[in-house]
Amino acid sequence: MIDWGLVSCGLRGHITYRPDEAEYADRLRATAAAGEVWRCLRCGDYVPGEPAGAGPADLAPTPTRGRALRQLIILRLLAVLRGVEGSLWLIVGITAIVVRARVPEFLAALKQAFPALEPATQTIGWNIERSWLARSVDRWGEVSPDTIALFGLAIATLGAVKWLEAVGLWLAKRWGEYLSVIATGAFIPLEIWEMIEHVTVFKVVIFAINLAAVAWLIVVKRLFGVRGGRAAEEAENEEVSLLTVEKAAEVG
Repeated sequence: MIDWGLVSCGLRGHITYRPDEAEYADRLRATAAAGEVWRCLRCGDYVPGEPAGAGPADLAPTPTRGRALRQLIILRLLAVLRGVEGSLWLIVGITAIVVRARVPEFLAALKQAFPALEPATQTIGWNIERSWLARSVDRWGEVSPDTIALFGLAIATLGAVKWLEAVGLWLAKRWGEYLSVIATGAFIPLEIWEMIEHVTVFKVVIFAINLAAVAWLIVVKRLFGVRGGRAAEEAENEEVSLLTVEKAAEVG
C-alpha cells in the first residue's frame, strides 16, 4: 500500500518541530548513528539534523496526514478533472461567441468530417454519426447568430463554474465540495437520459465517475449532515498532527 505521507514528504520535504515542553520533545526526538534525529509530523519518519521549527506544543504545525491526506489527494484528482472539463466548456463557449456568424458554415464542415473521425471514435465505443454531437449539428445548423451567442455564454458560464469547483476542491474548501456535489448531481439525470437514448462505454464511464464522485463527497466528507456532518469531520481532523497523537497517548 502506498504511504502517501512519505510521497508528500518526498515532494515537499519533512516537517519537524521541537516543542518547548520537554515531555513532548522527548517523544519526538531520538539519537542515531548520525546524531540527533526528529520525527516528521507528517510521515512519522525520523529526520537527522535540527528541527525546522520550535515553540509551544499548541502551536506545532498540523500537516495533513493519514486518512485526511488520502482524502486530499482524491479531492485534488477531482479538481484536475473539473479543471479539464471547465477548460473544454470555456473553449467551446467562447469560440461560439466569437465565431457565431460563421457557426453554420463551421457546423457544415464538421458534419462533412464525421466519416473521417468515425474510425477513431469507434475505438471508444462512440458512433459519432448517431451521437448527440451529430444531432446537435443538425439542430444548430439553422440557429441565428444571436441565439448561438446566448448558447455560448451559457456554456462559458458552465465552464467558469467548473473552474470555481476545481479551485474549491484543490484547496479542500467545504464550499467547493458542496458546489461539486450540486453542479455534478444536477447533470446526472441528463446523463441518464443520454444513456437511455444511446448507451456507449464512454457515457457509462463518465456517468460512473460522476456518480462515484458525488457519493464519495457526500459520505466521506460528511456533507448535508451525513455521518455527523461538519462537527464530526472537524473532530476527526484534530488527529492530523503526530504531536496531537503523542499528547493524547500520554493522557491515556
